[in-house]
Amino acid sequence: MQAKPTESELEILALLWPMKQATVREIHEKLAETKDTGYTTTLKTMQIMHAKGLLRRDEQNRTHIYFPAVDETVTQKNLVTNFMATAFGGSAKNLVMQALGQGNPSKEELDEIRAFLDQLENEQ
Repeated sequence: MQAKPTESELEILALLWPMKQATVREIHEKLAETKDTGYTTTLKTMQIMHAKGLLRRDEQNRTHIYFPAVDETVTQKNLVTNFMATAFGGSAKNLVMQALGQGNPSKEELDEIRAFLDQLENEQ
């Protein structure tokens, strides 16, 4: 079982997954676009993530390059499973109903959801 990322760690992973690799400076600059955070806070968070096994790093150069050590899909699945178990008593229906009730899904999103439900139904 992989370590469960905190909210701040998840923000960093969400940036790193599409980037594939980055320095602390690059991650900090991306984070600073949407929130007020200090460079040393970003550095410390990424060091903790490395210690927890959420990140790997290349230490060959003076500037360390960080890489995600956890898969995006696996992490999302684990987080949803834990959230569903604790907040919705394990009910996928209650989770989905709450999620759909909170937003205003587009027609395209609803079509994708219907197609996914059809696929699940055909697999049973």
